[in-house]
Amino acid sequence: MALDDKTKTELEAAVFRRLVEHLRARTDVQNIDLMNLAGFCRNCLSNWLKEEADAKGAALSKDESREAVYGMPYETWKEKYQGTASPEQLAAMKKSQSGH
Repeated sequence: MALDDKTKTELEAAVFRRLVEHLRARTDVQNIDLMNLAGFCRNCLSNWLKEEADAKGAALSKDESREAVYGMPYETWKEKYQGTASPEQLAAMKKSQSGH
């Protein structure tokens, strides 16, 4: 089935919203775990959102893009949910880090 551009964009946007909602619900999953397993994290998503807004000339600050992904100010999320990375997590990230 071939999709027209409008439908494709709408589907991609819906998938992005579902991914963001899933990550908001899974506060037990740490960003470092996402980075180590998938090579991206919530911060990457917010950075990509900001980069796309910048490319389109849309006004979106780094804080706004992070809040769009985290569902709250980034500092609030960190205080509530971010744990301390274990030595194993840090070693895995250092080994597999791709410039993040």
